[in-house]
Amino acid sequence: MKISPVNLIQTADLKPHEIKSDKILVPGFKDTLTDSIKKVNELQIKAQQAMQNLSTGRSENIHETMIAMQQAEIAFKMMVQVRNKIMTAYQEIMRMTV
Repeated sequence: MKISPVNLIQTADLKPHEIKSDKILVPGFKDTLTDSIKKVNELQIKAQQAMQNLSTGRSENIHETMIAMQQAEIAFKMMVQVRNKIMTAYQEIMRMTV
């Protein structure tokens, strides 16, 4: 009986962040994290601009300003918690014995 070898590494010719899953390009962890940080930064900038517009009188809509500020705050808090979980996971890995 002949046993054919199993191809375990089918994505060897791809970059680490370009793994194809059913012909869909899946971004890597680094790309996902970078995009998330950029989105949080954009929300911070949007909130800052809304506050500046409100304080200079260019805008009188306090509701949209408060919403933008809350979105930026929640996104930032979430990013900090994700960072804390990543650091905890890293520390657990470093404590493992080989």
